[in-house]
Amino acid sequence: MGSTITGLPAEFWTVRYEGSRFPGAAPVAARPGLAAGANCQLFAYEVLRHFGLTPPDLRSSELWSDTEATVHVPVAQPLDLVLFSSTASAYGAHVGVHVGDDAILHLCAEVGHPTVWGAADFAARERYAVRLGAKRVLPRPTPRPTPRPTPRPT
Repeated sequence: MGSTITGLPAEFWTVRYEGSRFPGAAPVAARPGLAAGANCQLFAYEVLRHFGLTPPDLRSSELWSDTEATVHVPVAQPLDLVLFSSTASAYGAHVGVHVGDDAILHLCAEVGHPTVWGAADFAARERYAVRLGAKRVLPRPTPRPTPRPTPRPT
């Protein structure tokens, strides 16, 4: 867990929970980033971006069913996304970032700012009692510049 947590700048730890700031929302398009707050998904994706990954801006159920930018993994590794819900449905599921061992970094309304919980902390709360599983963001190839035609002598 150490290097993932210690690698986050201080401003990540002061982000406030703001449910209206989710991927694709107008307030996020108007003011990107975390300064105005975030929901769990936006926060988790920005953590991954800080570490050089490029997660898609998907809502929970879209993320869970995505097979182009992410893959399901049986055992979470640091920087994998972990989804929790009150049921077996990914619709409205809570998203956190696995940071090692039994530790998930996440942002929830209950706490109001980023925190790290273990499996028992999630299981103790009905809204997070079902651990749906983990998703790993696939590396995206760096786009190559389009070659320009060589000018022909005239």
